[in-house]
Amino acid sequence: MRYEINVDVSPAYPFSWQAAALNAIMRGTFKPASQLLLRTDIGFVAASRIVALAGRVPLRLPVHVRVTPDEAGPCPGEWVRAGEELDERKVLLYFHGGGYFVCSPVTHRSITWRLSAATRRPVLAVDYRQGPVHRPAEALADAIAAYRCLLGQGYDPADIVFGGDSAGGHLTLATLLALRDQGMPLPAAAVCLSPWTDLTGAPRRVNRMLDPMIPAGRVDWLARRWTAGLDPHDPLLSPVLGDYTGLPPLMVVTGSTEVLRDEGRRVVERARAAGVPVMYEEWPRMPHVFAILADIVPEARKVYSHIARFLAAAQEHRSAGEALPRDVLDQDLADQDLTAPDLSVSGLPAEDACAPGIPPAQSGSAVA
Repeated sequence: MRYEINVDVSPAYPFSWQAAALNAIMRGTFKPASQLLLRTDIGFVAASRIVALAGRVPLRLPVHVRVTPDEAGPCPGEWVRAGEELDERKVLLYFHGGGYFVCSPVTHRSITWRLSAATRRPVLAVDYRQGPVHRPAEALADAIAAYRCLLGQGYDPADIVFGGDSAGGHLTLATLLALRDQGMPLPAAAVCLSPWTDLTGAPRRVNRMLDPMIPAGRVDWLARRWTAGLDPHDPLLSPVLGDYTGLPPLMVVTGSTEVLRDEGRRVVERARAAGVPVMYEEWPRMPHVFAILADIVPEARKVYSHIARFLAAAQEHRSAGEALPRDVLDQDLADQDLTAPDLSVSGLPAEDACAPGIPPAQSGSAVA
């Protein structure tokens, strides 16, 4: 029996009280604050500064996590290593989200250290240039420079994978398209968490009321700001319109109630039409980039084992030129707790295995 990575899945799990509480809190705080601030340039700058201040609050990391700033390369960032037995020949290049104007590798450490632990490789989180001063084109240049730097350090493209959330998912896809067009060797796979992919200004009507975190109108406002004077239909600005021919396997993860859900679905459909295998996971009632909530929400901790298995399968798929046997996909990973910050890491919890929590997947177009 062969493992098919070109499938749609909807993970099944009991909806936790933590997730319900956080959805309610975000609906009453983060969403109205975004509605208020993202209307004028003054509010835009204020939001950037508020998040920058919040990012300076020191967060406790697990004892097994090591963070090493890297300011010597062409693009500053930080290396995150969780555990002692990592494969240093491999790396995950991560692009944080934040609408291209807020957040940093520091704010996304709850994602990057878990990705390192789950994939057993170091993570390089890129500190790319952002607004209000810089525009997405400069972030793209930084992303490409970071990838070229890894190649220059001797990493094999087959041992590199990309990851990103929200605007970082946008940057992940734009970087892949740009590298392909430049004739560069591509990484083995890429993972996009709640990617923002459409900056054309098309109104977002799906989940406008259901999304507990993101106001659709403010996403539209931000898209207009970043595309002012440019062609928003350029695939490097709106990757949802790109030609995905020749790209490596993709994994797209969304929440069923988020306003950006259909942008992820459309990327899946477009990539599959170009012959790219895509694992699409839509998690019921989960908010935007729910993986960042893993310190609190139990459902968010489960996604990392799914990502690890996809990346292992995609790399084997690249190496062998065929699908990965299911017995490799279902191999046991040693027990690991991705919650408590003082526990050592050696693997992943068995309860996070794909098979028990996901009904039989369907090949073909995205869930709709």
